[in-house]
Amino acid sequence: MRLPILVVDDNEDIVYNVREYLQMQGHTVETATNGLEAMRRLSENTYGVCLLDIGLPHLDGLQICKKLRENSDKTPILMLTARDSIDDRVKGLEYGADDYLVKPFALRELGARVDALLRRAYGDEDILKVDDLTMNLRTGKVIRADKVIHLNPTCMTILKELMLKTPAIVNRSRLHAIIWQGSIPDSDSLRANIYLLRQAVDRPFTKKLIKTHPGIGWSIED
Repeated sequence: MRLPILVVDDNEDIVYNVREYLQMQGHTVETATNGLEAMRRLSENTYGVCLLDIGLPHLDGLQICKKLRENSDKTPILMLTARDSIDDRVKGLEYGADDYLVKPFALRELGARVDALLRRAYGDEDILKVDDLTMNLRTGKVIRADKVIHLNPTCMTILKELMLKTPAIVNRSRLHAIIWQGSIPDSDSLRANIYLLRQAVDRPFTKKLIKTHPGIGWSIED
């Protein structure tokens, strides 16, 4: 289970070439060509890495990076920039970017930097960990205190999002977006699945990890 990569650039040739190269390397790739579209995608989906151009229409890459970090979004960001001055590179890192690459760049180097960010963020085994709870993103296996936990697909999706965003709060609309593509189910399916998730992840254990933030959403915290 590999998280997709988001490529954000208003240059269609760059988007095409980067997408084709990363797909050949086995990655799933989504694209955006302006800052507002990028923010929408980032708010509705979870990505392994975001390749983010600085010079974007509507909302530039630095502003996007700053907004994500202010919202405790830990998505690894590789800044793509045609600006080769030290000040611009430093500003990107200060705003929360994890790495940068100056245009024009070699696709092989970009691929290596993407792989390095994925390893740094998720480990070689793609393992998410909060306290004694782990999720293997490749196999989908969830373990707490050496006990395998079995979850339905919706609970798996919720747990993965909470673990990816820890310790940030994930709101209801975000979960609706990633589970039901933004549509609201007829019954309170989300609350029911949160209950099932708690029964599996928290009830058998003394320490409770999943927290409710009334009127806001949920989080999972050490």
